[in-house]
Amino acid sequence: MNSLWKSLWYKLEKDELQALVLPIKAFLQAQESSCVAACARFLQRDVRDPIWLQVTEEGRISGFIILSKGILFPVFHEIPAVSLGDFMVQGLRDLRFYAINGIRHDVALLEQAFAVGGLFPANSVDYDLLVLDQEPAHLKSCLPGLSFRNPEPADHEALFRLQAAYEQEEVIPKGGVFNPAACRMSLERIIAHEHLLLAQWKSQIIGKINTNAASFSRYQIGGVYVRPDYRGLGIASAMGAAFARDLLSTGRGLTLFVKKQNHAARKVYLRIGFTVLEDYRISYYG
Repeated sequence: MNSLWKSLWYKLEKDELQALVLPIKAFLQAQESSCVAACARFLQRDVRDPIWLQVTEEGRISGFIILSKGILFPVFHEIPAVSLGDFMVQGLRDLRFYAINGIRHDVALLEQAFAVGGLFPANSVDYDLLVLDQEPAHLKSCLPGLSFRNPEPADHEALFRLQAAYEQEEVIPKGGVFNPAACRMSLERIIAHEHLLLAQWKSQIIGKINTNAASFSRYQIGGVYVRPDYRGLGIASAMGAAFARDLLSTGRGLTLFVKKQNHAARKVYLRIGFTVLEDYRISYYG
Protein backbone atom coordinates (compact mmCIF):
# COMPACT_ATOMS: atom_id res chain seq x y z
CA MET A 1 0.00 0.00 0.00
CA ASN A 2 1.55 3.32 -1.00
CA SER A 3 -0.35 5.49 1.47
CA LEU A 4 -0.84 5.68 5.22
CA TRP A 5 -3.75 6.91 7.34
CA LYS A 6 -2.74 9.09 10.26
CA SER A 7 -5.51 8.61 12.82
CA LEU A 8 -5.26 12.01 14.51
CA TRP A 9 -7.92 14.47 15.55
CA TYR A 10 -6.40 17.70 14.40
CA LYS A 11 -7.78 20.59 16.39
CA LEU A 12 -6.95 24.25 16.09
CA GLU A 13 -5.31 24.50 19.51
CA LYS A 14 -2.84 21.71 18.73
CA ASP A 15 0.60 22.52 17.38
CA GLU A 16 0.23 19.72 14.86
CA LEU A 17 -2.76 21.36 13.21
CA GLN A 18 -1.07 24.74 13.19
CA ALA A 19 1.86 23.21 11.32
CA LEU A 20 -0.48 21.56 8.79
CA VAL A 21 -2.82 24.47 8.04
CA LEU A 22 -0.86 25.63 4.99
CA PRO A 23 -0.44 22.14 3.44
CA ILE A 24 -4.15 21.41 4.00
CA LYS A 25 -5.08 24.75 2.44
CA ALA A 26 -2.91 23.99 -0.61
CA PHE A 27 -4.48 20.53 -0.98
CA LEU A 28 -8.03 21.93 -0.81
CA GLN A 29 -7.30 24.88 -3.10
CA ALA A 30 -6.05 22.50 -5.79
CA GLN A 31 -9.54 20.94 -5.88
CA GLU A 32 -11.58 23.92 -4.74
CA SER A 33 -14.19 23.93 -7.51
CA SER A 34 -15.27 20.44 -6.44
CA CYS A 35 -15.27 20.96 -2.68
CA VAL A 36 -16.47 24.46 -1.81
CA ALA A 37 -18.51 23.19 1.15
CA ALA A 38 -15.57 21.24 2.60
CA CYS A 39 -13.28 24.26 2.14
CA ALA A 40 -15.80 26.49 3.89
CA ARG A 41 -16.10 24.10 6.84
CA PHE A 42 -12.29 24.02 7.13
CA LEU A 43 -12.03 27.82 7.05
CA GLN A 44 -14.83 28.20 9.62
CA ARG A 45 -13.91 25.15 11.68
CA ASP A 46 -14.76 24.87 15.33
CA VAL A 47 -12.02 23.63 17.64
CA ARG A 48 -14.23 20.57 18.26
CA ASP A 49 -14.40 19.63 14.56
CA PRO A 50 -12.20 16.56 13.97
CA ILE A 51 -10.06 16.37 10.84
CA TRP A 52 -8.37 13.33 9.33
CA LEU A 53 -5.60 13.41 6.77
CA GLN A 54 -4.25 10.73 4.50
CA VAL A 55 -0.54 11.29 3.98
CA THR A 56 1.58 9.36 1.49
CA GLU A 57 4.93 7.87 2.40
CA GLU A 58 6.48 10.91 0.72
CA GLY A 59 4.59 13.21 3.10
CA ARG A 60 2.06 14.47 0.54
CA ILE A 61 -1.56 14.96 1.61
CA SER A 62 -3.82 12.78 -0.53
CA GLY A 63 -7.01 12.66 1.53
CA PHE A 64 -8.97 14.95 3.86
CA ILE A 65 -12.11 14.47 5.96
CA ILE A 66 -13.72 16.99 8.28
CA LEU A 67 -16.71 16.29 10.52
CA SER A 68 -18.67 19.50 11.03
CA LYS A 69 -22.15 19.89 12.53
CA GLY A 70 -22.96 16.23 12.02
CA ILE A 71 -21.82 16.06 8.38
CA LEU A 72 -18.73 14.34 7.00
CA PHE A 73 -17.03 16.19 4.13
CA PRO A 74 -14.47 13.99 2.33
CA VAL A 75 -11.98 15.30 -0.24
CA PHE A 76 -9.79 12.59 -1.74
CA HIS A 77 -7.17 12.45 -4.45
CA GLU A 78 -6.46 9.06 -6.03
CA ILE A 79 -7.20 7.40 -2.70
CA PRO A 80 -7.56 3.59 -2.73
CA ALA A 81 -10.74 2.28 -1.17
CA VAL A 82 -8.84 -0.36 0.80
CA SER A 83 -7.05 2.32 2.84
CA LEU A 84 -10.43 3.67 3.95
CA GLY A 85 -11.40 0.19 5.03
CA ASP A 86 -8.24 -0.01 7.10
CA PHE A 87 -9.01 3.34 8.66
CA MET A 88 -12.47 2.21 9.75
CA VAL A 89 -10.99 0.02 12.46
CA GLN A 90 -9.39 3.12 13.98
CA GLY A 91 -12.73 4.53 15.14
CA LEU A 92 -14.35 6.30 12.18
CA ARG A 93 -17.34 3.93 12.28
CA ASP A 94 -18.09 5.03 15.84
CA LEU A 95 -18.58 8.69 14.94
CA ARG A 96 -21.96 10.33 15.35
CA PHE A 97 -22.99 11.86 12.05
CA TYR A 98 -26.08 12.01 9.87
CA ALA A 99 -24.79 12.74 6.36
CA ILE A 100 -21.84 12.58 3.97
CA ASN A 101 -21.47 15.47 1.51
CA GLY A 102 -19.08 15.66 -1.46
CA ILE A 103 -18.38 14.63 -5.01
CA ARG A 104 -19.99 11.27 -5.75
CA HIS A 105 -16.72 9.34 -6.07
CA ASP A 106 -15.53 10.43 -2.63
CA VAL A 107 -18.87 9.91 -0.90
CA ALA A 108 -19.16 6.45 -2.47
CA LEU A 109 -15.76 5.47 -1.03
CA LEU A 110 -16.87 6.47 2.46
CA GLU A 111 -20.16 4.62 1.96
CA GLN A 112 -18.18 1.49 1.08
CA ALA A 113 -16.00 1.91 4.15
CA PHE A 114 -18.99 2.24 6.47
CA ALA A 115 -20.68 -0.71 4.77
CA VAL A 116 -17.79 -2.92 5.93
CA GLY A 117 -19.02 -2.24 9.47
CA GLY A 118 -22.67 -2.84 8.53
CA LEU A 119 -23.67 0.83 8.31
CA PHE A 120 -25.61 1.85 5.19
CA PRO A 121 -27.22 5.15 4.12
CA ALA A 122 -30.95 5.48 4.52
CA ASN A 123 -31.08 7.63 1.42
CA SER A 124 -28.65 9.02 -1.15
CA VAL A 125 -29.35 11.96 -3.47
CA ASP A 126 -27.28 12.52 -6.60
CA TYR A 127 -26.67 15.95 -8.09
CA ASP A 128 -24.87 17.69 -10.93
CA LEU A 129 -22.12 19.97 -9.66
CA LEU A 130 -22.09 23.15 -11.77
CA VAL A 131 -19.61 26.03 -12.00
CA LEU A 132 -19.60 29.55 -13.45
CA ASP A 133 -16.52 31.75 -13.84
CA GLN A 134 -17.50 34.15 -16.62
CA GLU A 135 -20.15 36.79 -17.26
CA PRO A 136 -23.60 35.19 -17.05
CA ALA A 137 -26.26 35.61 -19.71
CA HIS A 138 -28.45 38.71 -19.53
CA LEU A 139 -31.88 37.24 -18.85
CA LYS A 140 -35.20 38.92 -18.18
CA SER A 141 -38.48 37.65 -16.81
CA CYS A 142 -41.70 38.04 -18.77
CA LEU A 143 -43.38 39.37 -15.61
CA PRO A 144 -43.64 43.18 -15.97
CA GLY A 145 -42.51 45.14 -12.95
CA LEU A 146 -40.44 42.35 -11.41
CA SER A 147 -37.55 43.69 -9.33
CA PHE A 148 -34.68 42.30 -7.29
CA ARG A 149 -33.34 43.72 -4.05
CA ASN A 150 -31.56 42.94 -0.80
CA PRO A 151 -33.72 41.96 2.20
CA GLU A 152 -34.88 44.34 4.91
CA PRO A 153 -36.00 43.53 8.48
CA ALA A 154 -39.64 43.83 7.47
CA ASP A 155 -39.13 40.98 4.96
CA HIS A 156 -38.20 38.33 7.50
CA GLU A 157 -41.60 36.66 7.89
CA ALA A 158 -42.15 36.50 4.15
CA LEU A 159 -38.62 35.12 3.80
CA PHE A 160 -39.34 32.48 6.43
CA ARG A 161 -42.33 31.25 4.44
CA LEU A 162 -40.16 30.94 1.33
CA GLN A 163 -37.34 29.26 3.25
CA ALA A 164 -39.75 26.79 4.86
CA ALA A 165 -41.25 25.91 1.48
CA TYR A 166 -37.77 25.53 -0.03
CA GLU A 167 -36.57 23.21 2.72
CA GLN A 168 -39.68 21.03 2.52
CA GLU A 169 -39.45 20.80 -1.26
CA GLU A 170 -35.69 20.53 -1.82
CA VAL A 171 -33.73 19.86 1.38
CA ILE A 172 -35.46 17.47 3.76
CA PRO A 173 -34.51 13.88 2.85
CA LYS A 174 -37.06 11.17 2.28
CA GLY A 175 -38.67 10.29 5.60
CA GLY A 176 -37.39 13.47 7.26
CA VAL A 177 -39.53 15.88 9.31
CA PHE A 178 -39.63 19.64 8.82
CA ASN A 179 -38.45 21.57 11.90
CA PRO A 180 -39.74 25.20 11.92
CA ALA A 181 -37.36 26.27 14.71
CA ALA A 182 -34.33 24.89 12.87
CA CYS A 183 -35.57 26.56 9.69
CA ARG A 184 -35.72 29.94 11.45
CA MET A 185 -32.22 29.46 12.81
CA SER A 186 -30.96 28.59 9.34
CA LEU A 187 -32.62 31.69 7.88
CA GLU A 188 -31.15 33.90 10.62
CA ARG A 189 -27.69 32.58 9.77
CA ILE A 190 -28.23 33.24 6.06
CA ILE A 191 -29.43 36.79 6.68
CA ALA A 192 -26.49 37.49 9.01
CA HIS A 193 -23.66 35.86 7.07
CA GLU A 194 -24.60 35.13 3.45
CA HIS A 195 -25.45 37.06 0.31
CA LEU A 196 -29.20 37.08 -0.30
CA LEU A 197 -31.37 38.47 -3.10
CA LEU A 198 -35.16 38.74 -3.20
CA ALA A 199 -37.51 38.78 -6.17
CA GLN A 200 -40.42 41.17 -5.68
CA TRP A 201 -43.51 41.80 -7.76
CA LYS A 202 -45.76 44.62 -6.64
CA SER A 203 -45.76 44.25 -2.83
CA GLN A 204 -45.12 40.49 -2.79
CA ILE A 205 -41.83 38.67 -2.27
CA ILE A 206 -42.11 35.77 -4.67
CA GLY A 207 -38.59 34.37 -4.86
CA LYS A 208 -35.21 34.18 -3.17
CA ILE A 209 -31.63 33.08 -3.81
CA ASN A 210 -28.62 33.03 -1.50
CA THR A 211 -25.11 31.78 -0.99
CA ASN A 212 -24.61 29.01 1.53
CA ALA A 213 -20.83 28.63 1.63
CA ALA A 214 -17.68 30.58 0.80
CA SER A 215 -14.35 28.88 0.14
CA PHE A 216 -11.00 30.46 -0.65
CA SER A 217 -12.06 32.03 -3.94
CA ARG A 218 -15.57 30.77 -4.65
CA TYR A 219 -19.15 31.14 -3.48
CA GLN A 220 -21.60 28.25 -3.39
CA ILE A 221 -25.17 29.18 -4.32
CA GLY A 222 -28.22 27.55 -2.78
CA GLY A 223 -31.67 28.31 -1.45
CA VAL A 224 -33.07 29.09 -4.89
CA TYR A 225 -36.84 29.21 -4.67
CA VAL A 226 -39.76 30.76 -6.58
CA ARG A 227 -43.33 30.43 -5.39
CA PRO A 228 -45.14 27.71 -7.38
CA ASP A 229 -47.85 30.13 -8.56
CA TYR A 230 -45.17 32.30 -10.23
CA ARG A 231 -43.15 29.61 -11.95
CA GLY A 232 -42.76 29.40 -15.70
CA LEU A 233 -42.29 33.17 -16.06
CA GLY A 234 -38.49 33.22 -16.20
CA ILE A 235 -38.17 34.56 -12.64
CA ALA A 236 -35.58 32.03 -11.48
CA SER A 237 -33.45 32.60 -14.58
CA ALA A 238 -33.50 36.39 -14.27
CA MET A 239 -32.96 36.30 -10.51
CA GLY A 240 -30.11 33.79 -10.80
CA ALA A 241 -28.39 35.75 -13.56
CA ALA A 242 -28.61 39.01 -11.58
CA PHE A 243 -27.31 37.32 -8.43
CA ALA A 244 -24.47 35.61 -10.31
CA ARG A 245 -23.44 38.90 -11.91
CA ASP A 246 -23.22 40.62 -8.53
CA LEU A 247 -21.19 37.80 -6.98
CA LEU A 248 -18.81 37.46 -9.91
CA SER A 249 -18.07 41.18 -9.70
CA THR A 250 -16.32 40.45 -6.37
CA GLY A 251 -13.73 38.37 -8.22
CA ARG A 252 -14.94 34.99 -6.98
CA GLY A 253 -16.12 32.02 -9.01
CA LEU A 254 -19.45 30.30 -8.42
CA THR A 255 -20.47 26.72 -7.67
CA LEU A 256 -23.81 25.03 -7.04
CA PHE A 257 -25.32 21.57 -7.16
CA VAL A 258 -28.73 20.60 -8.48
CA LYS A 259 -30.65 17.34 -8.25
CA LYS A 260 -30.24 15.29 -11.40
CA GLN A 261 -33.98 14.74 -11.70
CA ASN A 262 -34.75 18.47 -11.31
CA HIS A 263 -34.72 19.14 -15.05
CA ALA A 264 -36.39 22.55 -14.77
CA ALA A 265 -33.78 23.91 -12.34
CA ARG A 266 -30.92 22.36 -14.30
CA LYS A 267 -32.20 24.07 -17.45
CA VAL A 268 -32.29 27.41 -15.62
CA TYR A 269 -28.67 27.16 -14.50
CA LEU A 270 -27.41 26.10 -17.92
CA ARG A 271 -29.29 29.03 -19.45
CA ILE A 272 -27.54 31.40 -17.05
CA GLY A 273 -24.17 30.03 -18.16
CA PHE A 274 -23.25 27.37 -15.59
CA THR A 275 -21.51 24.25 -16.89
CA VAL A 276 -21.52 20.74 -15.40
CA LEU A 277 -18.25 19.88 -13.66
CA GLU A 278 -18.95 16.45 -12.17
CA ASP A 279 -21.32 14.32 -10.11
CA TYR A 280 -22.13 15.23 -6.52
CA ARG A 281 -23.84 13.27 -3.75
CA ILE A 282 -25.33 13.68 -0.28
CA SER A 283 -25.96 10.45 1.61
CA TYR A 284 -28.15 10.47 4.72
CA TYR A 285 -27.77 8.05 7.60
CA GLY A 286 -30.42 7.29 10.22
